[in-house]
Amino acid sequence: MAFIQAADGTSIFYNDWGAGAPVVLIHGWPLSSASWEYQARVLAERGFRVIAYDRRGFGKSDQPFSGYDYDTLARDLDTLMTGLDLKGATLVGFSMGGGEVARYISTYGEARVKKAVLISAVPPYMLKTVDNPEGVEQKVFDGIIENIKKDRPAFMRQFASQFYGRTMINHTVSEDTLDFFVMMAMQAATKATLECVKAFSATDFRKDLAKITVPTLIIHGTSDATVPIDVSGRRSAKLVAHAQFIEYDGEAHGLNATAPDKLNADLLSFLNDSDKAAFA
Repeated sequence: MAFIQAADGTSIFYNDWGAGAPVVLIHGWPLSSASWEYQARVLAERGFRVIAYDRRGFGKSDQPFSGYDYDTLARDLDTLMTGLDLKGATLVGFSMGGGEVARYISTYGEARVKKAVLISAVPPYMLKTVDNPEGVEQKVFDGIIENIKKDRPAFMRQFASQFYGRTMINHTVSEDTLDFFVMMAMQAATKATLECVKAFSATDFRKDLAKITVPTLIIHGTSDATVPIDVSGRRSAKLVAHAQFIEYDGEAHGLNATAPDKLNADLLSFLNDSDKAAFA
């Protein structure tokens, strides 16, 4: 297993597969790099170097008691980028991971970044405030925190169904996939799980997105009940200059598992496009 040490000594686990232009996969909450099950292998087989890492507190990475703000998380990503000397990389952020993409580029620039991808991502700003009336009410996030504290396994099982849009009638994923979700979620530290709810809900990425100039692909499901498209994807598409925006009609949040073939095709098309085509 490969690890890289963050600035505060936290060990960050990562997989490094394939050869070619680097693609960095940044997972969502409350999962781990294993959630890229249907993308990492395919991208590596198609000629890319794929680096998928576990955010601090999740998966196989260390579980410190602090450091779950986006400035620290972006610093962890920078440690990975510089430690592996990645150049011409495409940063792919799913859900919470989209925040790392935005904050990393805003803070550390685009010298090592060629392209960016935001999938079901939390930017620009999830929380409803006076200057962000389109956001989600604070009580929603308070409820998530309360239920995690009360019975984390039960909450994660219920949340998994929403995450993938699975209902009694619409079996978007198998029961085994729901089990896999809960397994990944329960690997994480409780502290990390709770603190990251605060981070992804209350961090304002609007100024960060404005600093992204590399070709950017934004993908979001129209039936996302976890990170609603009107709060996030559609707004981000307006804030990132020349972004290419693709809506997945009827897809829920976890579209990397519910629509893996479509997502892989769109990712490969974007990765293989010239910069001019990506801006079209």
